[in-house]
Amino acid sequence: MAKIVSRNELQQTIEAARAKGKVIVTTNGCFDILHVGHVRFLQAAKRLGDLLLVGVNTDASVKRLGKGDDRPINNEQDRAEIISALACVDFVTIFDEDTPVEFLKLVQPDFHAKGGDYKPADLAETPIVESFGGAIKIIDLVPDKSTTQLVLKIRAQS
Repeated sequence: MAKIVSRNELQQTIEAARAKGKVIVTTNGCFDILHVGHVRFLQAAKRLGDLLLVGVNTDASVKRLGKGDDRPINNEQDRAEIISALACVDFVTIFDEDTPVEFLKLVQPDFHAKGGDYKPADLAETPIVESFGGAIKIIDLVPDKSTTQLVLKIRAQS
């Protein structure tokens, strides 16, 4: 079975997992240039449950998030494929909204993981996840590892 799925396929997967009592974990992000910080974050998120579902922002939503005129560097299909290749990731879906709220309404995860640069009170996701009994889990970032830092380093060497 392919790991990159549509929302309809994702819903079927979730229903089957819930029927087996599986703990479902979600996270989301741009994942523009994959680095060790992403990998460690996703591994930690996976340890929270049985299935890790990752929502990847479309190219258009990355641009709306204000990451820069030249971002994303990798297109949404490439980013989804790279994330899906990680052993800790069970499924990936691509979403176009500015926040993962619609993705979360569909999945209704037990846990939604975000990086340590976020606070639950500041997340659009928090009220939605908590409304169906889920919880937000904040995972510490790997110091000095970010896509933005990589892009700046590459630009400085050009």
